[in-house]
Amino acid sequence: MHTAEAATGQRPAGHVIVNTHVHVPPNFSAFGTPESAIAAARDEGARVVGISNFHDQRVYRRFADAAVAAGILPVFGLEFITVVEDLRDAGIKVNDPGNPGRMYLCGKGVDPFGDPGAVAAAIASSARAANVARARAMARLLRDHFAAAGLATSLDDGAIVAEVAERAGVPDEWVVLQERHMAMAFQEALFLQVAPDRRSAILARAYGATPSAAVEDPVAVQGEIRSRLMKAGCPAFVAESALGFDDAVRLVLESDGIPAYPTLADGASPVCPFEASPDDLAAELCARGIHMAELIPGRNAPQAVDAYVRAFRAAGIAVTAGTEHNTLDAIPFDPACRGSVPLSDAARAAFWEGTCVIVAHQHLRAAGRPGFVDRNGILNTAFDDDDARIRWFAALGARLIGGEEVAL
Repeated sequence: MHTAEAATGQRPAGHVIVNTHVHVPPNFSAFGTPESAIAAARDEGARVVGISNFHDQRVYRRFADAAVAAGILPVFGLEFITVVEDLRDAGIKVNDPGNPGRMYLCGKGVDPFGDPGAVAAAIASSARAANVARARAMARLLRDHFAAAGLATSLDDGAIVAEVAERAGVPDEWVVLQERHMAMAFQEALFLQVAPDRRSAILARAYGATPSAAVEDPVAVQGEIRSRLMKAGCPAFVAESALGFDDAVRLVLESDGIPAYPTLADGASPVCPFEASPDDLAAELCARGIHMAELIPGRNAPQAVDAYVRAFRAAGIAVTAGTEHNTLDAIPFDPACRGSVPLSDAARAAFWEGTCVIVAHQHLRAAGRPGFVDRNGILNTAFDDDDARIRWFAALGARLIGGEEVAL
């Protein structure tokens, strides 16, 4: 049996910036290219950065090459919207406050460059096709609705894809549109064609109500287009075709990753019932075979971050933190709580530990060795208990982040 007698992965002295959840183009992102995302992370002193894109991972090689050149250790992730049927049938909201049974799910430490096999490829292809079809329908509805309100455009999903691809410097086929891409395209058309003193009238006709966002603020207008036109019950809404939970987990595992639960916590008000009790949430995740969790602390109060971190770690769940960077807002790579309140020392140490676990898992699986979980989702059995397992993987990950040569 392995033990935790050696190093424990304890955070090194000083402030080490690690971030396991960042979206880069062609996903909607605060950055123009993967290289500009890495350049910003380097300038802030980040040591580990994890990409976590939806739908297509072909940009991951560019991300990895830029990270290595900048002295940043890249970790690779996936993100999905799934549906958990028993929770949906019971009307329980999980980590999507608008849709019972909808669960955002991530994969951490995946291998984006290998062949995940026929089953995973089929799941990924089906999910991508559903998202492409949804974007096509939604773009058409937006175009027609804005035309009726006095903003005539030729925008369709193909034109928006081409613009996203050109900005990111990627082929069109790498792009799967998200709501934010489409909201930005129509906002830009509005600002290009309509003077500021006339925008409010067009938006009022489109919304059926007076706009709240300042008509000179592109980011605010994009947000209001999404909330007023693209959400459930709105004129351009098209229901998402979510992956089944089991299929999403299988795709992560077949990609050599660790299924991870992104926790919304008090980022929703009220907190989603599935997450209402940190201890009960941790138990539910373990029962569903999820042994890693993640927070985006920027949407949470410090006391909430600490409560969920304690509950996860006590249940033997490794926990990490990210920033998403999935809006145009310029925020730091270093995760902080809502209102830019710094993380507690305990939370920062836990996030460092969880990041080290991902680094170790990714490294071991790339070498053909057993990782934190196997392709069946079974936790590595070479340990006396959950704590010993986390500590051993964290110790190995800390050595790898420190640049040590590790004999396997």
